[in-house]
Amino acid sequence: MPIKITVALPDDLARLLKAEAALRGCKMKELIEKGLRLVLDTPRTAGRETSLPTLYDLMQGARGVVNSGLANLGSDPIFLKGFGGALHRRR
Repeated sequence: MPIKITVALPDDLARLLKAEAALRGCKMKELIEKGLRLVLDTPRTAGRETSLPTLYDLMQGARGVVNSGLANLGSDPIFLKGFGGALHRRR
């Protein structure tokens, strides 16, 4: 027998929940149940709630796809001049 639980959600999250349920054509309680199952079925790792792939893992298939013709593109100071400079100027 299902247990009824009352949960207080922030207004913005409640609006997103309602909109997403409408887009998926399901009830809000069904979407909440799917979300809880997804979180509870995902294995936890030390220090993290979920085990997320690193950027390195995600980019494995793209490595070596583009050949710039320059063997030292990522290590030669000539090619790295000014790299990341725009980020520091915005702060």
